[in-house]
Amino acid sequence: MFTFSVTDVHAVITRGRIDALANGGFRNPYYGLRPGKDEKPGLWLVGDEGVYLLSNGKLAEGQRPLVVYAEECDPKTNPGYWHYKRQHFGGDDGIEFLDAEMLVKQIAAVPRATYVRIEMTDTSMSITPIRR
Repeated sequence: MFTFSVTDVHAVITRGRIDALANGGFRNPYYGLRPGKDEKPGLWLVGDEGVYLLSNGKLAEGQRPLVVYAEECDPKTNPGYWHYKRQHFGGDDGIEFLDAEMLVKQIAAVPRATYVRIEMTDTSMSITPIRR
């Protein structure tokens, strides 16, 4: 399970849209293997050195995307992040595209939500807005 604040989720989506507007669109989440697929507003859930959300707008030369780590899997705050990532995301590096429109609708359906919880299994992923 990975937890992100609703504020951070909206910040990553907004940053992706701003970058896309300034730099000509959205990056391809499949390393160019599926041109045109999912090059739309969204964010990427990435698992490598920790687990984090990454903005997906195209970037100018030298520009860096906005990155927000999951509360449970931030290498700066959790010395056990590697084991946590391995247990809940898997041992390999990976990336999942999350559609911004779908995510914003899910959050809006729970008006008092303050966090988004993402749970992954070997075959599925669930996204649940929660209040803490």
